[in-house]
Amino acid sequence: MERRRATLLALLVTFLWSTSWVLIKVGLQHSLPPISFAGLRYMLAFICLVPFVVFNRALRTQLLRLERKDWAWLAALGLVYYALTQGSQYFSLAYLPAALVSLLLNLTPVVVAMGGLFFLAERPASLQWLGLALTVAGVVVYFRSENLHIDHWLGLGVAVLGVVTNAASSVMGRQVNRSGNLPPLLVTFVSMGVGAVLLLVFGGVTQGFGQLTGQHWLIIAWLALVNTALAFTLWNYSLRVLSAVESSILNSLMLPQIAILAYLFLHETLTIQEMLGLGLVCLGVILVQLRMPLLNMRRLR
Repeated sequence: MERRRATLLALLVTFLWSTSWVLIKVGLQHSLPPISFAGLRYMLAFICLVPFVVFNRALRTQLLRLERKDWAWLAALGLVYYALTQGSQYFSLAYLPAALVSLLLNLTPVVVAMGGLFFLAERPASLQWLGLALTVAGVVVYFRSENLHIDHWLGLGVAVLGVVTNAASSVMGRQVNRSGNLPPLLVTFVSMGVGAVLLLVFGGVTQGFGQLTGQHWLIIAWLALVNTALAFTLWNYSLRVLSAVESSILNSLMLPQIAILAYLFLHETLTIQEMLGLGLVCLGVILVQLRMPLLNMRRLR
């Protein structure tokens, strides 16, 4: 019963995170500057976490006792995961279809696996090699039907940067959490705060904040409160019951969900060839993750 409840909650979370892509695209279509948009969302989510840390004596004590190396790691995580990864994903969504950005982001486990091969001499298992081959085939099939213009290439370049920084943040997240000295909430609180400030400052200086309407604030508030604060809480609960492999596979279901939601609400159509490419990538990523060690997967939510 508990496993079924955890699975259903995890599926609900993947759906909420998939709707984030639609809401972000809607905000961008209504002239919200992408970097400032991301900064406002994560700053509001950070503010929501303040009472849980400030009014918790244990967490407050640990926050005050953080050493210089802890601050350095958490600040670096905030820079890479929030400022670079989330900023690049919001920016790329301003130029590319949601399904395409989602496809690229799903390559993160593949990048991690290849990084382990080249830098850690961790040879992938046979099943992982098959997954890598299917993933590459899916990307080739998808892009053979794409006619990319110059703006698309700009978005594509930024999206690829997001994939690389997303993979790097996964490794950094493992490094920070591996010792078990810092509670996950404290890690999220500090790193999100650093990243949100960087996004807000950089976005405000380079893009401004546009003309924020009530609809804009409603989208930002929903993304911060429901799709970030509530969804992360539910996801962490599911992780107590589900294995890393089970969670990773459920996470991979976001790819088809985003494609369907983008078709229904953003009118982003997919050809048969593009759907085949998405399917191959989804299957390939699942196979790669079946034999991977515990990976703190991070994606745009």
